[in-house]
Amino acid sequence: MSSVEDTTVLRLVLASGSPRRAALLARLGLHPVVRPPEIDETALPGDDATAMVLRLATTKAGAAPTLDDEVVLAADTAVVLDGRALGKPSDRADAAAMLRALSGRRHEVLTAIAVRRGHEHHDTVVSTAVQVRSLSETEVAWYLDTGEPDDKAGGYGLQGAGAALIARIDGSDTNVMGLPLAETVDLLRRVGVDPLRPVHRTTGR
Repeated sequence: MSSVEDTTVLRLVLASGSPRRAALLARLGLHPVVRPPEIDETALPGDDATAMVLRLATTKAGAAPTLDDEVVLAADTAVVLDGRALGKPSDRADAAAMLRALSGRRHEVLTAIAVRRGHEHHDTVVSTAVQVRSLSETEVAWYLDTGEPDDKAGGYGLQGAGAALIARIDGSDTNVMGLPLAETVDLLRRVGVDPLRPVHRTTGR
């Protein structure tokens, strides 16, 4: 079977429950089956942030159940400040502490992407540098009141009101949102899915 024929039959599975990743894929006209696996996301001793996101993305891709005509896409994102990965805040006070720590400083956002088609597997890690404006306590309180920090690593999101907190981005903005689209397209093409060929659109069920 030719690769062109393959792209007409393959279905995409998103091994993530993130609505932001699904929304980013929708920009490409992709509407995958959402099938997040249950995995242990506890950091391992000795893991640096890059190793952690890559391990979690590849584990998610491997753990998601698939059929023969399905391609799995998984990702994991970390906000890294001073070499330490900032997770999702546990409460309002934790979110406020993260925002104060990021205020006026440059940090790194890492996203690992992994794709799997049968036994074929490809992955990569994308890095983006983000400069946060110097935030006043009023601004911190305003952003906390939006509710956006609650479920976001590092306590902020670029796709919403959090964009007002950012002074500069060096690299992929969609990486900061949780799924770098250019690199995602490159990996999907390796397994026979080309989202940028509108005649051969790959979608979920």
